[in-house]
Amino acid sequence: MKFPILKAFVFCLCGLALNTVAEPKQKDFHLSDLNNFQVNGEFLLSASLPNDAQLAVLAEAGVRHVVDLIPGNRTDEKQTVESLNMHYINIPVDWNNPTLEDFERYKSVLDEAMKNNEMVFTHCKLNWRGSAFTYLYRVTQMKENEAVARADLDAIWKPNETWREFIANVKASY
Repeated sequence: MKFPILKAFVFCLCGLALNTVAEPKQKDFHLSDLNNFQVNGEFLLSASLPNDAQLAVLAEAGVRHVVDLIPGNRTDEKQTVESLNMHYINIPVDWNNPTLEDFERYKSVLDEAMKNNEMVFTHCKLNWRGSAFTYLYRVTQMKENEAVARADLDAIWKPNETWREFIANVKASY
């Protein structure tokens, strides 16, 4: 693994998962239950919608910011995240109409976190929105290799026409 902090994060997750097995009173967290989980960079993680126990483990592992791309009333998650001393950001991305402004908000949040070397966890329901946004951040801001970042996106889903247009629009703007 090329990211030293990520090694510690993965080690921590494995240790916490093992402690869950050894001590049933610990949080019930199984990495395999966090659908479409990806490590997208030294300080960048994404996955599907986490439960409260998974959020707690992510907080213990050093995640400082949770970016939720799901529209609607997200009060419960906001309260859970903030009770775990993480910063909660909701960017309600319309599935049928993702916008450049949505990405610009996402970019602003990540720029600030990355400047401070703070870990960010991005999620949506299935990590389809999340993987697209992390892909775009990686190629437009982190200048990561297109093929590597695209392979991670494609491992989660194949963007439909709406999302292909959104991706092209964002890339053309940066």
